[in-house]
Amino acid sequence: MSDDLSIEITVEDSAVIASFDHMTEDVHDALVKACRELSRDVANLVRRKLTGEVLNVRTGNLRRSIFEDVQDLGTAVFGRVYGAADVPYGTIHEFGGSTNAHEIVARNAKVLHFIMGGEDVYRRRVMHPGAKMPERSFMRSSLTDMRTEIEDRLRAAVLGAVSI
Repeated sequence: MSDDLSIEITVEDSAVIASFDHMTEDVHDALVKACRELSRDVANLVRRKLTGEVLNVRTGNLRRSIFEDVQDLGTAVFGRVYGAADVPYGTIHEFGGSTNAHEIVARNAKVLHFIMGGEDVYRRRVMHPGAKMPERSFMRSSLTDMRTEIEDRLRAAVLGAVSI
């Protein structure tokens, strides 16, 4: 997957953004902690969706490729959930799309083995005709599922820090 598969939360309220310039240390620390927890929780929801809820597990590579991090710039805090670039098929599952016709060649064995028409078939190479893949969102749908909780927990973090 690439960075195309990442979730970012952006605050667009100009009054809130202006207040970041004068953020107290308590509010800042509360936001960093909340972003860490929320990033972890969103990543865990994505992983759960990749354990049969949205896609069935074949190798577990896609699920293991989901990471989260938090960037603290002092005046802004960014939480991110993303998929590692070494699992490129995550993007087509997330957004849907088409694959081109391509040749599949045996690499780890002398021949490919599959069943066609109830018969065992062995070939050194085959032509895949291409495919149309449906959208099976696990990243964007996780953000949508947690949107209200994210907003509520960020609001609670700030209010909790202000009332200390």
